Amino acid sequence: MALEFALFLPAEPSERWQLARQLGVSHVVAPLPFTIRGGHVAANQPGVPQPIVPPEVPPPDHRPWDFMPLLLMKQRFNEAGFTVSVIEASPPMHRARLGLPGRDEEIEWVITLIRNMGKLEIPVWCWNWMAVINWARTSITTPTRGGALVTSYDHELMERAGPTEVGTVTEQQLWDSLAYFLKAVVPVAEEAGVKLALHPDDPPVPSLRGIARILITPEAMERAISLVPSPVNGITFCQGVFSTMGVHVPTWIRHFGARRAIHFVHFRDVRGGPTKFVETFHDDGQTDMFEAMRTYYEIGFDGVMRPDHTPTMAGEPNDQPGYMMLGRLFAIGYMKGLLEGVQKTSQYPVTAPAHA
Repeated sequence: MALEFALFLPAEPSERWQLARQLGVSHVVAPLPFTIRGGHVAANQPGVPQPIVPPEVPPPDHRPWDFMPLLLMKQRFNEAGFTVSVIEASPPMHRARLGLPGRDEEIEWVITLIRNMGKLEIPVWCWNWMAVINWARTSITTPTRGGALVTSYDHELMERAGPTEVGTVTEQQLWDSLAYFLKAVVPVAEEAGVKLALHPDDPPVPSLRGIARILITPEAMERAISLVPSPVNGITFCQGVFSTMGVHVPTWIRHFGARRAIHFVHFRDVRGGPTKFVETFHDDGQTDMFEAMRTYYEIGFDGVMRPDHTPTMAGEPNDQPGYMMLGRLFAIGYMKGLLEGVQKTSQYPVTAPAHA
């Protein structure tokens, strides 16, 4: 597979499926076929703590990570002309992240998901280690260019909420539980032929309402995938988070690309740093997006890349902040233009004009 563009699409057919095909997008980043209380939803309300109580789990063969629900979802996508290239969702994992009793059951659910992905030839699982609170924002209505709405984050505002019901969670607790998880899951992924794509913490702050965030620097991401070294143990290179970290994004694309550790890409941008930032249109942030795209091309990245959070534009309800459709239409067109420019300038390098 060469570098391919994808969109996160719902599990059931919708207008978004048709728009994706009209854009020429044939690769899908899919959720699990349905959600359960306590589970992970990729487009959930940002910053809201997730319940730690044991989730209500359907009986075997009816859970969204079981074979038949995944098969039926994949067949729906295939019959509409799509290839499911990534699952970006998980069974409940909060006890696994916190190292609490019940984590082994959650890890078994993940193992079941990975084995079934292998059987169905779905090659990449995007996952994260953000305990209790997934991606966090303090506004979902920040105006940007032309009155479009984006999400933004102010750490001082978030911390006013105080601790969550779980109290203090330390870095060591999360590193220990991550190592325990990877030791159980990586051998299964190797056997199944499924690549693990670990997403960094968003926002990349050391602590969020008393809960440590450990995957907040490129070096921490390196440490995480080195806990259990394997060709299948890699990362989701989320450009927005790496940019928020304050690092030079293309440098780290090249670094992880040299390790063949980039299994999936979120292509987006921001303005600001870890404690205060605003998301942007793809052409309006602080990263040189052409240089980033050129770097993926030069390292020979051979996976899928999707536009991540995009602005809510005129006429849209903003009921899924960051995941409405018009901004993603703009993003795919922009990304296609960047890639075409990279390919053509790589094939025909620009040279200085000859002197008379």
